[in-house]
Amino acid sequence: MHSASPRISPSRLALWLGGPVAIALGCWIYLAMMIGDMSNIPGMSSMMMKPHAFNPIQFFGQFFGLFLMWTIMMAAMMLPTAVPMIMAYARMRAGERRRSAPWLSVLMFSGGYLAAWSAFSLGATLLQTGLTDLALLSPMMMQLPPGPLAGGVLIAAGVYQLMPLKQACLSQCRTPIAFLMTQWREGNWGGFVMGWRHGLFCVGCCWALMGILFVTGIMNSAWIIAITLYVLIEKVVPHSQTVSTVAGISMIGMGIWTVLA
Repeated sequence: MHSASPRISPSRLALWLGGPVAIALGCWIYLAMMIGDMSNIPGMSSMMMKPHAFNPIQFFGQFFGLFLMWTIMMAAMMLPTAVPMIMAYARMRAGERRRSAPWLSVLMFSGGYLAAWSAFSLGATLLQTGLTDLALLSPMMMQLPPGPLAGGVLIAAGVYQLMPLKQACLSQCRTPIAFLMTQWREGNWGGFVMGWRHGLFCVGCCWALMGILFVTGIMNSAWIIAITLYVLIEKVVPHSQTVSTVAGISMIGMGIWTVLA
């Protein structure tokens, strides 16, 4: 393990970060296409029609479409918020004696991070499918109607913001050097494992925030951007626990208002 991160030129750092940046940009472009035209989500057209009988091929096609939607959305939202951690990892990789293809290890780290969010996306897809089948979520609007369920989601998200588990996971996301010093693994596969572990901490920090999308509309571009910016603020600004507390109390208040409205 390295005692200090060596200096590397901005041009070399930019080259090493080219893979994650390209993935993030591609996901934002495709996400914008899906928001602009829902038909760009595989299987969306058949979701709008009520089948006369269960068709397993159609069902799995729809399920894959939703999973792809969530995976791309999570990559677009969360990969930019992991930039401080990815940059710190790239700098520390520069100090390894074996420096073959460092860009690949950075890409593997990013891939491990996205794998954790893909696992979350699978759970979100299962939840959305279940809510849609129970007629609690509109397949077209992808939104819970105002009432106790929507309010309960907001209240739950707000309460989680105040819990110690949230802060414990957030602390791992806010201190890149501390995380890397304790979780360091050599090589490309080691980078993937580290990215996966960092992704799990990030999921533990932010999973409840993503539940807000079920209330505002899963494809609501304004809220997608707002949550992305909020997560970034939580990770980089000092005294983020205060930010989390204020946000949590606000969510609880909105949730109560939604229940009573």
